[in-house]
Amino acid sequence: MKKIFITGISTEVGKTLVSAIVTEALQADYWKPIQAGELEYSDTHKVQELISNKTSCFHANSYALNTPMSPHAAAEIDNITIDLKEITYPDTDNTLVIEGAGGLLVPLNDKDTILDIISPDFKVIVVSRHYLGSINHTLLTVKLLQAKGFSVSIIFSGDAHVSTESIIQKMTGIPIIGRVDHESSINKRVIKKYADLFKKQLDNL
Repeated sequence: MKKIFITGISTEVGKTLVSAIVTEALQADYWKPIQAGELEYSDTHKVQELISNKTSCFHANSYALNTPMSPHAAAEIDNITIDLKEITYPDTDNTLVIEGAGGLLVPLNDKDTILDIISPDFKVIVVSRHYLGSINHTLLTVKLLQAKGFSVSIIFSGDAHVSTESIIQKMTGIPIIGRVDHESSINKRVIKKYADLFKKQLDNL
């Protein structure tokens, strides 16, 4: 079973959108281990709404926290402590797309971060979006994953920024799957368009 972990260089860079695209392209299962806030309309709900295929299954969060904050802080408000032993992978034979929360070093408790729930056999896709400082954040994210021995690729999101994308590609040397343009609306048709566009490269991860 292939496992693909979707992480980002920061918050609000397009992880959920990319997760929907990858899930649709591979007709994979989707799982977000930790959801913080927006429980009535979570990222799982959003991805499920955008998927056209009938194969994908959507697995319950290991932790569903009430407050939209860093998981360690949201868990403290809920009077719990996130325990890595409670984050168990869904029982499926299908390809599994796993969406992280924020970036790699977002804390889960006093010692563990999002990076600690990425297993060595996972393929990792980094979602990078251009903003002032995004080159640094992208390179830091990729270099950390490479140092840990992960297979890493990038999907850019938002409007094109040629110099940013070019220097990231030159300095990391990792595969660029593509870029999700800024779209006026996001719906199943848009997700399917990018799923078809990226499918060949995703199949080869």
